[in-house]
Amino acid sequence: MNTDQMLAEIREANLSYLMLAQSLIRADREQALYRLGISEETATLIGTLSPAQIMKIASGNTLLCAFRMSDDLVWGLLTNHTKPGANESVSRLHASILMAGRHEHA
Repeated sequence: MNTDQMLAEIREANLSYLMLAQSLIRADREQALYRLGISEETATLIGTLSPAQIMKIASGNTLLCAFRMSDDLVWGLLTNHTKPGANESVSRLHASILMAGRHEHA
C-alpha cells in the first residue's frame, strides 16, 4: 500500500467514524458516550456538525478515532488468549465490565 492509498483509507475511516458517531449520538446519546468514549461536549459538537463540516473534518490526513484499550488484560480477554479453553462469552463479558469501569473513571 503506498502513501496515497493509506491517506485515502484514513479519510474514508474518518468519514465513516464521524457519520457513525453522529448517528449514535442522535439515536441514543448515553449509549454513544459510552460506546465512543467521548465527553458530553464532544458529543454535542459532533451531533451538530453539518454534512459539509463532516466532509471537511474527515478529509484530513490524521486518523480521528483510536483504540481506547491499551490494557493487555482486556486485549487478552477479547482475543481469548488468556487461558486455553476459556469460555469466549465469559471472557467478552469480563472485558466489557472492565471497559465500562474505565469509562466511568474517564
